[in-house]
Amino acid sequence: MSLTDLTIAEARDALRSGETTAQALTEAHLQAAEASGALNAFVHHTPDIARAQAKAADDRIARGDAPAMCGIPIGVKDLFCTRGVPSQAGSRILQGFRPEYESTVTDKLFGAGAVMLGKLNMDEFAMGSSNETSTYGDVVNPWRAQGSDAKLTPGGSSGGSAAAVAARLCLGALGTDTGGSIRQPAAFTGTTGIKPTYGRCSRWGIVAFASSLDQAGPMTRSVRDAAIMLQAMSGHDPKDSTSADLPVPDFEAMLTGDVRGKVIGIPREYRMDGMPEEIDTLWQQGIDMLRDAGAEIRDISLPHTKYALPAYYVIAPAEASSNLARYDGVRFGHRAKLSQGDGITEMYEKTRAEGFGDEVQRRVMVGTYVLSAGFYDAYYNRARKVRTLIKRDFETVFAEGVDAILTPATPSAAFELGEMADADPIKMYLNDVFTVTVNLAGLPGVAVPTGQNDAGLPMGLQLIGRPFEEGALLDVAQSLEERAGFVARPEKWW
Repeated sequence: MSLTDLTIAEARDALRSGETTAQALTEAHLQAAEASGALNAFVHHTPDIARAQAKAADDRIARGDAPAMCGIPIGVKDLFCTRGVPSQAGSRILQGFRPEYESTVTDKLFGAGAVMLGKLNMDEFAMGSSNETSTYGDVVNPWRAQGSDAKLTPGGSSGGSAAAVAARLCLGALGTDTGGSIRQPAAFTGTTGIKPTYGRCSRWGIVAFASSLDQAGPMTRSVRDAAIMLQAMSGHDPKDSTSADLPVPDFEAMLTGDVRGKVIGIPREYRMDGMPEEIDTLWQQGIDMLRDAGAEIRDISLPHTKYALPAYYVIAPAEASSNLARYDGVRFGHRAKLSQGDGITEMYEKTRAEGFGDEVQRRVMVGTYVLSAGFYDAYYNRARKVRTLIKRDFETVFAEGVDAILTPATPSAAFELGEMADADPIKMYLNDVFTVTVNLAGLPGVAVPTGQNDAGLPMGLQLIGRPFEEGALLDVAQSLEERAGFVARPEKWW
């Protein structure tokens, strides 16, 4: 078996037994990443940092002082600030920005011995569902439909992270999820991605999109790997006022795969009009798998689901408009060339017009509009009230004894790049229809690959859990993973 085919759990065991070294593992992945230009997943390679971290990991393993992530090569989404390394959030406006500090999540992972191969492509400021809004260009999904050479989207905004894990360029990758940006690309690439409970992982040092929705999480090739990586990156951080001061359990130790007696809720509101038959069939197969594993299947109602997408697309742009106001050409990043007589207002306008892409500009304008004096109550305040009702729906269901909720992860398999370029932007926003409720309610959600469509493309299901019970959620996810037996992988063409 090639070193790049190992899972995180397998690599950890191989490193501890002396079968391989962190340096050998890192070199294999550096070569794979360097040779993957056609995918456009890696945008900043950091081989010198990776080799230094790998050597330090080998020394640590030799001393017998090695946490689970020690020596594991990972990729880091370009949204995470990494000291001395370009951190652009996929945007031209942050061109040349090299932070003097490390995000808490990457700091925790490096403290656990993880090895950074480089920074990964993403939708600009994490705004997008197809990884087509990046200043670095589109990411290409390593999967192709049978009999077709058409380039497919890896999903967004963590498209580079999903493509890199699926293509065996790294053992795991960091993503962020504001409305589905970990779970949707995971489903499109046949990988596993978990958005933890809001507050489980620190947001400090992650470029902000929508502060009440953003949450970092791991993208891996198995549920066990997700548990290992999530544990290393979780924990309280006094630098983030929304970080939860709760102990981090051993998520891996909680994986039994035994769901006998657990109650799995099936929300009737997720049966959308016009849902492709392949998604409906996949969902039914997932229900049957968990029933066969001994779980009780219960129909549930989440009545305010139909308002989730409009509420999300008021709240997220409003927070983006506020957060992105700091990019003004004054202190860091891109500054437009000014003409004689231009004042500070012209500098702001020209810098933002040059620095922000179309999708970011669209969302900033929507956000500014819904926060403006005449519309604040009509839009923003109303959306916040809807958000409270959505959260209450979930609380009611969990209070009635439901342990986890099973839904589709996406309304389709991966679509072609450019397919929605000329469409109404709302058509692209509909990709988040099954995922945004989880962010609005602050709950943990995980996407697990469970099948393929007629064209051989991967499809995933989503499990939603109780707040701060990621261990129990991952345990159900492992049962689903075992029953689905998804082992397909993309044929190498890049």
